[in-house]
Amino acid sequence: MDGLRQRFERLLEQRNLATEALEVLEAKTGVDKRYLAAGAATLLSLYLLFGYGASLLCNLIGFVYPAYASIKAIESPSKEDDTVWLTYWVVYSLFGLAEFFSDLLLSWFPFYYAGKCAFLLFCMIPGPWNGAHMLYHRVIRPLFLKHHEAVDSVVTDLSGRALDVAAGITRDAKVSVTHLQKDK
Repeated sequence: MDGLRQRFERLLEQRNLATEALEVLEAKTGVDKRYLAAGAATLLSLYLLFGYGASLLCNLIGFVYPAYASIKAIESPSKEDDTVWLTYWVVYSLFGLAEFFSDLLLSWFPFYYAGKCAFLLFCMIPGPWNGAHMLYHRVIRPLFLKHHEAVDSVVTDLSGRALDVAAGITRDAKVSVTHLQKDK
């Protein structure tokens, strides 16, 4: 439990939007930012468990902070933070795709959105316990390396067909316009 408390303390010492907001609240209320953060986390957890709109809240948590951090990563000179957030978005996208097909089944599970939110937070954790990094290197990357040539071939074939269809539609539209102009 002390290890978790120490990580929580280190997290609160980082400089980011959340800790700055906590410091402002601490200055205005006189309540220690540790208690404010613990209270906010408790309320958020209870809302995810029992509140209306838990799906929206969970999706906001999984999207808003990562989008903000991704913009900061793009603007920083370091490549490492770009890789961290690109990895998160790959895992988030694949999770969203899997969730799309299993949503009818999963939404019946009690506390599904609390679990989903915990999973997304796990994927955002900085450092060696970053879930997105672990999932990418243990599951996604090996599958990608095994199948990327076949996927590239299918994508190339489909994009060629799409270009052919678009060219045909454009050609047919030009012919139709030409016939309409001749009829006038």
